[in-house]
Amino acid sequence: MSKVNTIRNIVHRNIERQLVREYLLKETERAGFGGLEFNRTPDGTKVTLQAEQVGRVIGRRGKVIHELQRRLKEDFDLEKPHLEVNEIEEPRLNAQVMASRLASSLERGWFFRRAGHSTSQNIMDAGARGCLIILSGKISGARHRVQKFQKGHIKFCGETALELMDEGFSTAVKKLGTIGCTVRIMRPGVKLPHEITIQDRQESGLGPIEEVSMLEIPDEDPAPKVEEAEVANTEEVVDSVVEKMAEMESQAVEDAPDVAEEE
Repeated sequence: MSKVNTIRNIVHRNIERQLVREYLLKETERAGFGGLEFNRTPDGTKVTLQAEQVGRVIGRRGKVIHELQRRLKEDFDLEKPHLEVNEIEEPRLNAQVMASRLASSLERGWFFRRAGHSTSQNIMDAGARGCLIILSGKISGARHRVQKFQKGHIKFCGETALELMDEGFSTAVKKLGTIGCTVRIMRPGVKLPHEITIQDRQESGLGPIEEVSMLEIPDEDPAPKVEEAEVANTEEVVDSVVEKMAEMESQAVEDAPDVAEEE
């Protein structure tokens, strides 16, 4: 029973966080909403909002941000929420900001090809390794269609895509219908799994190759020399054995006829 309650609590908590994200996205879209980050602290839940224009989110004398924090406490089931705002350093590398800009340009009447190519070029000029833009909906006619714009190096699936790529989504409402704008950006400076760096021997702490190859190898002990006297003695023994064998053969040949006569 406790396991079921734990799973249910996790699901409810994620639902509440998604509702908070949708609410803050709607309220701070004009300020350049760039994303949310939730952190649980001993004092409660810390909500960090990234925005392109921090002044619009804070308001004069903090009026806007205090109103947003009050709404979070009253309308959402968050434990002691505390709202903070951080400024985005490079808006062109934020997927959510670029998706909102793309949707806004489509609503203002830009042709979808011009808007897609312009957005992808701005992202690549900012230093991204790659980007993928997907437009889906009634783009240029009465029927639904999908149009993709791709530049640089991207990953479509797997852990690499989840860890190294940022994704943002926004909608553009036009007379023909709604167009979904998805922007995926591979962050600059990321290192892919197949990219390796080979270090020099000096960087890894090894000596130069010349010193290793020119090491002196000690010579093995030479084989013992056989003295000439020992060789001479061996030859004399061999010669004496050969002579004895020859005498025995000749003796056997001489005795053979005598044996035949006696028979």
